[in-house]
Parts: sequence; C-alpha cells; structure tokens
Amino acid sequence: MRIEDTPGSSGYLDSVHDGKVTYFSNRYVLGLTVTAGIGGLLFGYDTGVISGALLYIRDDFAVVNHNKIIQETIVSMAIVGAIIGAAAGGWMNDKYGRKKATLIADVVFAIGSVVMAAAPDPYVLIAGRFLVGLGIGVASVTAPVYIAESAPSEIRGGLVATNVLMITGGQFLSYLVNLAFTEVPGTWRWMLGAAGVPAVIQFFLMLCLPESPRWLYLKNERSKAINVLSKIYDPNRLEEEVGLLRIASEQELLQSKSSSRFWNVFKYKEIRIAFLAGAGLQAFQQFTGINTVMYYSPTIVQMAGFKSNQLALLLSLIVAGMNAGGTVVGIYLIDRCGRRQLALTSLAGVIVSLGILSGAFYLQSSSLMLGLYESSKNGYGWLAVLGLALYIASFSPGMGPVPWAVNSEIYPEAYRGTCGGMSATVNWVSNLIVAQTFLSLVGAVGSAGTFLIFAGIAVAAFLFVFIFVPETKGLSFDQMDRLFKEKAWGSGYGTIGVLERNGI
Repeated sequence: MRIEDTPGSSGYLDSVHDGKVTYFSNRYVLGLTVTAGIGGLLFGYDTGVISGALLYIRDDFAVVNHNKIIQETIVSMAIVGAIIGAAAGGWMNDKYGRKKATLIADVVFAIGSVVMAAAPDPYVLIAGRFLVGLGIGVASVTAPVYIAESAPSEIRGGLVATNVLMITGGQFLSYLVNLAFTEVPGTWRWMLGAAGVPAVIQFFLMLCLPESPRWLYLKNERSKAINVLSKIYDPNRLEEEVGLLRIASEQELLQSKSSSRFWNVFKYKEIRIAFLAGAGLQAFQQFTGINTVMYYSPTIVQMAGFKSNQLALLLSLIVAGMNAGGTVVGIYLIDRCGRRQLALTSLAGVIVSLGILSGAFYLQSSSLMLGLYESSKNGYGWLAVLGLALYIASFSPGMGPVPWAVNSEIYPEAYRGTCGGMSATVNWVSNLIVAQTFLSLVGAVGSAGTFLIFAGIAVAAFLFVFIFVPETKGLSFDQMDRLFKEKAWGSGYGTIGVLERNGI
C-alpha cells in the first residue's frame, strides 16, 4: 500500500508494519544508539564519580572538610550547569540539530574535565564542575531525542533505555575508577579528569554519523533524511516512514504560523497535557531520591556504620553494578510490559525499600540513645545496605529509563527539542534541590526522617503515574500525537477542530 493512496488515512497509520525491526537486527541503528549514548556515559560517570572523589577532596582541602555547604556546592554545581545546559540544549537541538548540539556538549565537557583535574583550590574545582554540568545538560536532552528519532517505534523504548544503561554504566565505571585511584597520588584529580576521555571519543565518532533523519526532513533536507532512513528500514517500511514525516512537516508548518514554540507548549491543550506527564515523571524521578543514592552512597554507607573509605566505595560499586544490571532488565521489559506498568511496579518497590532504609536508620538511632549501638551497629548497617540494594533493584528497571523514554516520544515533532529541553530542565532543577539539601535535611530531621520523606514522595509519584501517564508502548509518533489530542479534546476531536480551537 502506498502512502500517497491514502493521505492521512488512520487505517493505514494504525496498520501492522511489515519488516519489523528487533533490537539487534540492525547494526546501523544500534551503532547510532551506542554512539549517542556516550553522552549518557558522561552523564552517569560525572554523577557517580563525585561521590568517591568527595571523600578525598575533603582530605586535601580543610575548608571543604569542615563546611557541608561547600561539599554540597561541589556536588551540585554540575547540576546548576546542567540546568542551564538542558534549557539551552532544547533550543540548540531545534535550531542547529542533534548532531551539532552533541559536538558542542563534548567540547565543553572536555574543557571542564581539564579544569577540574588541575584545580588549585575548591573554587576553581567548582567552576570546572559548572562547565562539565553544561555539557551534561545538553547531552541529557540531545541523546534521547537523537536515538528516538532514529529508532523504529517497536524498539524505541529499548533503544532510549540503552542511553539510560550508558548512564548507569557510567556510574558503575566511575566507582571502578574511584577504587582504582584510591592509592594513587592526586587521587580525586585522576577521578575527575578521566571524564574527558569519553567526550573526546564521542566527538570524533559523531563526526562520522548523520544528523537525525526527522530533523533533516523538517529542515527541508529531505534527500539526506531519506538516505538515513533507507539504512534503517526496508523499502516498504521506508515509504511509510517518509509519509509520516511529510504529515509531521505539514503540521509543523501550520503551527509555526502562530506564536513562539515556548508559549505554544502552554497554549495548546494537547501539548500542555503531554508536558505535564513528561515533566512530572522527570521531577518524581529525582524527588524519590535516586541521586542521593548515586551522589552520596559512600556517605550513606558510612552513616550506616562502615567508616572505611575503601569499604564504602566497594559497597557503592555493588550498588552501582545493580543499577546497571537493573537497567538491562528495563531495556528488555519497556517494549514488552510498557512504560506505565513498568513505572508503577518500580515505584511500588521504591516505596518499600525507602521504608526499610528509614527503619534501619531509626533503629540505629534508637540503639545509640539506649547505649546499645556498638552491639547492634553492624546489623542495622547491613539492613541499610539491604535497603539501598532493594531501592536500586526497584528503581533501575522502571523509574530510571521510563521518564527519558516517555519524554523522547510524547511531544509533536516541532516541539520535541523544546519540550525535551524544558522537561530535562525540570529534572535537573529537581536534582539540584535534592542534592543541595540532602545533607542539610539529614542534619535537620535525621537519616530516618529523610528517607521517610522520600517514601512519601514515592507514594505521590505512584498516584501521579496512575492518573496522568498514558501507555505509549509501540505507538508511532503520529499515533502519539493523536493520543494526546484525544485526551485533550475527546475521541472525535478532528484535525480541523483542533486547529480552530487553537486559533490556527
């Protein structure tokens, strides 16, 4: 069947594809995914490496050791940079393309890594952390969108989740590097400076890869777009995908006649609903505490009674390994069970594990007050470690990849960069709030109270996903667009009716 025979035909767009692609069946798509995912590796490495490096930065700089605000700032300044990078990254993606945005992010990240490694004092180190954060922010927007726009719909979730695997793999790698350099002079400088290597590798690999086919098509470089798509799909499927791109291009032309894209996100009801779902997922991913575990896991282990730096790093390495392993499970399940079900199951486990963590620290605190701490600290410490492990096992397959997968696919073509950048900014702002306040919150309400607060937020997240997040498994981008229009206007919305409602 030819797309020209049935322009805009919903029957055709809903038909079962011939030539379905599986995760490993197209090496070209997998190569694009892995290369783009190096941005995720940088993201993960930097979020993980600082947890171990901080132990040695405190040893080198007395002012850091005695000031928790400076410690929190060293950790969170990268997040400040990421907020700005994510906000700018959405605009850069739409204006200059996904490929150029990635190249710029690599350059900034590499410069930041050198600055951190050579920092003579904590304040230059903080500046380097900010530069690295800019690169991370741009990469956090760009990689999922680049992968999603190159991925067949039937494996899109798994491929975007591969970027999350690169994030968790980067975190695991960071703990290996932390352990490797524990006895080397200039410990933390090697830990932080090593982050520049993957950025340089990705830069040169990206020079050999094409721009996103969807971005090329919407920028009227259609022959280049079709050439890229021809390496992904067989001829029959290729014709369908080009037809869908033409429809998306026509819709963008209609909407581009109205106000700016930023304000359109709030003007159009269907985009507003999609953004609520996407940004809400990103916020809850952070407020359920994941990056307190990844940034501060050695510190949490030490709070649980294990005082050795090396032992704390080793236990944290195990936690990071579970995070990466859980993400592999998520890659397998996300296109089988679906995004919504995976998120709900994940959050149920998160609630239980945070309850265990809270209980372990409460029992530890109670035994300390009763003078029984020395006889019971190991038991309560291991209970806390068990809670950490269960938390990662629950979080990593679901709430790790689902927010990024959903945000890479739910927005209309013309708004994917803008909305993706805005939702990633929400993620990083939430991340900053959690990272900057965690140690202070522990000081104010105790470890048990802090993890109990996270548990309460996880309950709210479960309810949010249940009410506001629809299932998007296996849907094409066009079907996704119609899904949110139907949520906004009802099943009989009609294209003309929607355009009239929005003043087009």
